[in-house]
Amino acid sequence: MEHDISRRAVLTGAGAALTTSLFTGRVKGANDRIAVGFIGIGAMGSGNLGYSMRLPEVQPVAVCDVYKPHLERGVDAAREKGFQVKAIHDFRDLLADPSIDAVCISTPDHWHAYMTVEACKAGKDVYVEKPACKFVDEGTKMVEAARKYNRVVQAGTMQRSGGYFLKAVDIVKGGSLGDVTFCHAFQSGLTDKKGFGNPPDCDPPADLDWDMWLGPAPKVPFNPNRWGVMAATFPTFRYFWDYAGGAMTDWGVHLIDPIHQCFNEQMPLAVTAMGSKFYVTDNTQTPDTMLATFYYEKFLSSYESRTCNPLPLFGLGQGAGTMIHGTEATLFVNRGSCRLIPNKKSQAPEVWERDRAMADMNVPHWRNFLECIRTRQKPISEIETCVRSSTVCVLGNLSMRFKSRIDWDESNWTCTQSEMQPHLIAVYRAPWKLEV
Repeated sequence: MEHDISRRAVLTGAGAALTTSLFTGRVKGANDRIAVGFIGIGAMGSGNLGYSMRLPEVQPVAVCDVYKPHLERGVDAAREKGFQVKAIHDFRDLLADPSIDAVCISTPDHWHAYMTVEACKAGKDVYVEKPACKFVDEGTKMVEAARKYNRVVQAGTMQRSGGYFLKAVDIVKGGSLGDVTFCHAFQSGLTDKKGFGNPPDCDPPADLDWDMWLGPAPKVPFNPNRWGVMAATFPTFRYFWDYAGGAMTDWGVHLIDPIHQCFNEQMPLAVTAMGSKFYVTDNTQTPDTMLATFYYEKFLSSYESRTCNPLPLFGLGQGAGTMIHGTEATLFVNRGSCRLIPNKKSQAPEVWERDRAMADMNVPHWRNFLECIRTRQKPISEIETCVRSSTVCVLGNLSMRFKSRIDWDESNWTCTQSEMQPHLIAVYRAPWKLEV
């Protein structure tokens, strides 16, 4: 019981937790390259490998994947940039390598927490993709591991390093919006009715270790859509509950995270959500349409996932973004612009930033991570920030799936509805155990 209380305390008192460095330990010299191992060389992993190699501070030394063609792709990509890297099948062998300073985890979501905790225990600094966690208690253990083992852990919410989003923070905190009572995060698109189709279960590819890919997730037969990394689109594993949380934890984290960044990492007091597969007929499980409402202390915020109609909202010509509505003006921000739209009779000046240089996010995000490895300061997407944004999205999915309002108790990092509390806790398939 005492251990549970101390773990919850890791994620309470956010103001104190996020203002100063909690990290100590070895410091890389200014002229030392940082040896990085990359776990998962799919879509995001290949991108992260490429972004990191644009920075002279990085020395890729190993790539790891359970799918041989991806492993070979990583080796080839590194060689093209002049690096010779080891090809590793089992991530545990990579973590055991004492020559590696940091790891990048770009696996399916259900592996993020376990690998992050194990990397911290192995003395590695970590760059881990979002969402941070699939279950609420995984997030607390990730933060606990970062603190206990004095690790720099940067999450892949790279928008925090983008110029448009930093401008949005300045505008909100500068008071130009007036009093804020409503925020809105949305994405829209038009998917095909047949979606990703209905392929039958079958044998996995000969060069894929399916059991290792599943890891702590339930043991099930291989299905091309459950894996989904060979499709000519973003991997479809994210649309199955065993591995991810659909659009809510994929897009939703990116769209809700700017609200948290602007309002000092607040958590909502309550969450309600509805959604369903109204249109798409494939064998994926997550909704094609969803609407969630989050009740924060001083404002409401909504999240809209509308994939069966592409009409942009509010005449802004954008299919995704985050809006913060105040008594003086409205702020709109996404990866292509930052716009301040004054209300009628407002004295706020209109601002519309559309500078291509401000759109750069991934390389600055990696640069921030590497600087913090040297200085031992907190990175801009320190793991606690992403755990908060990810937890909000996890709660939205739980509210929808179990048709329940969820009231959040931040002081104990749990919900007040006792019947929902078991769904906050991860249950791993043996032999995997998440232990800090």
